[in-house]
Amino acid sequence: MSKRDYYEVLGVVRQATVVEIKTTYRKLALEYHPDRNPDNPEAEELFKEASEAYEVLSDPQKRQRYDTYGHAGLDGTGFQPFHDVEDVFASFGDLFEDFFGFSGSPRHRGARRRGGDLTLELTIDFEEAVFGAEQEVDVTKWAPCKRCEGKGAKEGTGRQSCSQCGGTGQVGVSQGFFMVRSTCPRCQGQGTAITDPCEDCHGEGRLQKQSHLQVKVPAGVDEQTRLILRGEGEAGREGASPGDLYVLLAIRPHELFRREGSDLHADLELEMTQAALGDRVAIETLDGSHELEVPAGTQTGETLVVKKAGVPNIQSKKRGDLILHAFVKTPKKLNRKQSKLLKELAEERKEGSATLRKSKR
Repeated sequence: MSKRDYYEVLGVVRQATVVEIKTTYRKLALEYHPDRNPDNPEAEELFKEASEAYEVLSDPQKRQRYDTYGHAGLDGTGFQPFHDVEDVFASFGDLFEDFFGFSGSPRHRGARRRGGDLTLELTIDFEEAVFGAEQEVDVTKWAPCKRCEGKGAKEGTGRQSCSQCGGTGQVGVSQGFFMVRSTCPRCQGQGTAITDPCEDCHGEGRLQKQSHLQVKVPAGVDEQTRLILRGEGEAGREGASPGDLYVLLAIRPHELFRREGSDLHADLELEMTQAALGDRVAIETLDGSHELEVPAGTQTGETLVVKKAGVPNIQSKKRGDLILHAFVKTPKKLNRKQSKLLKELAEERKEGSATLRKSKR
């Protein structure tokens, strides 16, 4: 089933400001909140759909990609649809704190928070960006404790009702005539706490360790492309789901080629006689040697094109072109015979003095 347009989902125009988008999303989040619609699966889907649309349209980079390429343009930005409402609450906890006064709802407030996301910078070669590659990386991160299997409690024990909040997950603080409720600092809003922690992880349910990972780089990535490895971020506390790993790419420059979109550009040096008479020359492309036809009379600044020798488009997979910029070399040193031949050529062509011409700029 095709996805609905995100602007249609939120009911805003394409020129809507971030403030308008946030205001509209707040109304939809209140309307379709799972706790207001406990027996309505459709409302939960609309809640997730609206949250997904808000995540994209409230982010300038993601919004620009979406406006240009649609849903397909979000690939490589680190964006992934929400699998369930827990993902929404985990991602928008601070936002819901503004909306509702707490980071979710009574039904979800005690849920264990997923692990944090990690960001890794990875530098790859120019050719790897063009053709794709697999890279091995080492990441130091929180991982589930093996002794307690991520639960945080000593074997044979478990969680008990929090003594500070009485199991509610919140505590009240009196401020004059008002009672302000906030998340319980002892149990972090879960309502229960570990009284006999694991000896290895001390109740965290996780330990720091180094992980060896394979990163698959797709063909056609560009500088600052973000790749996402789902579930390879920090482990959550006490067995909660892990976060994600975002890989930010940097690309080493090539000594010959420079990239503009899906096209590659390079300078082609030609001898004076090659440019004047034309020639067939062997050039090196990223795909190997290629025989190029140089037309007679080629001038400095003209371009020659090798079709489909550029970079694959990361969306369509179609390759761009290799564009060669001709540069005609003038010999600096001539022997007596060469000078005589050129003078004869100049006399034959009746070449006179140099003239000015109208600038193209």
